Amino acid sequence: MTMKKLGIEDLDLAGKTVLMRVDFNVPQHADGTVRDDMRIRAALKSINYVRERGGKLVLMSHLGRPKKVKDDAVKLALLKMDPVADHLRSLVGGNVTKLDEVAGPAVEAAVAAMQPGDIILLENTRFHPGEEKNDPELSQQLAKLGDVYVSDAFGTVHRAHASTEGVTRYVAQSAAGFLVAKEMEYFGKVLQSPERPLVAILGGAKVSDKILVIDNLLNLVDTLVIGGGMAYTFMKAKGMEIGKSLLDKDGIEVAAKAMEKAAAQGVKLLLPVDFKVADAFDNNANTQIVAADAIPADWEGLDIGPETVKLFTDEINRAAMIVWNGPVGVFEMPNFAVGTRALADTMAACKGVTIIGGGDTAAAVIQFGLADKMSHVSTGGGASLEMLEGKELPGLVALTDKPGGCGCCCCGG
Repeated sequence: MTMKKLGIEDLDLAGKTVLMRVDFNVPQHADGTVRDDMRIRAALKSINYVRERGGKLVLMSHLGRPKKVKDDAVKLALLKMDPVADHLRSLVGGNVTKLDEVAGPAVEAAVAAMQPGDIILLENTRFHPGEEKNDPELSQQLAKLGDVYVSDAFGTVHRAHASTEGVTRYVAQSAAGFLVAKEMEYFGKVLQSPERPLVAILGGAKVSDKILVIDNLLNLVDTLVIGGGMAYTFMKAKGMEIGKSLLDKDGIEVAAKAMEKAAAQGVKLLLPVDFKVADAFDNNANTQIVAADAIPADWEGLDIGPETVKLFTDEINRAAMIVWNGPVGVFEMPNFAVGTRALADTMAACKGVTIIGGGDTAAAVIQFGLADKMSHVSTGGGASLEMLEGKELPGLVALTDKPGGCGCCCCGG
């Protein structure tokens, strides 16, 4: 689907100050330094594009959840953007100034003194009380800092905050950066013009958290594959015993209705046929492979079994497009990562278009060293789920339409 929102390539950047929302909410070491810089590197294409065209760049990002640690000065200090600025400086070769405020006269003065190619990184946007309230006053203060606004933080576009949505009301043009444009392109294909057969794989823990995703995907896909902790709730909905396996009691009715809807609409719904079960939630626990209807009462399923691996990977190999959200086992433990690894390996080698939802699924394929073998690995778990629910995301809706664009954020058009 052709993107119908303005993109960064549509902007005249020479001599302009570009206010860009990035997602530098990165994992940190105990001392606050950057542990995983995937999100920073993901923004480099847009950052370098602005600088190469003679633009000046003001970057905004949040880091962590300051509200949760506001009474702990030491933990709060670790959420300052200084280590992120240091890391960015190492990636772009210097020329990065980190400011100690989010907005205000001192920030405006620093921005006014910028030269083409300069980068300023503002303090953690969530340090400002107006950020999460989408405060108009803060939005206007931020808008003063740029001639144009670029959204390149897909992980935050589902939130209507001052730096993601409010600011767009006070700038002349708001465009998608390369990262956000790519996310819109791939999820737009799933939602509007999928290649078929289209297979969706859903894992993770709770069925009830994914009610809208399941319901919307059943209108779109040819096959829905269920794994991970969700699978046991589906098994329970079929009247099967699941031992001590994870159960989402609130999701039992959801699972039952999903199976009814799949049958009514002719969607193939695949559930595991065997599991790797353990006598404790521990990588070194005793394990055995059992059929799906034979989980011992005092054991719990922690991974899919070999017959299920074959069932699921055969479906992947038949697909023209696969979207995957949620691991199918406890992949953080090596002994229970086999199923998730097998699916990732198969997707990496298959001929179909492969789209990895953010969060744990992205973490898994990165851990396996397979991220660059996928068509697209999303940087936003929550945002990608909301797109798959069919929701309009405020940070995307707010971007300036191209001439003739419809303003829809689900297809980008």
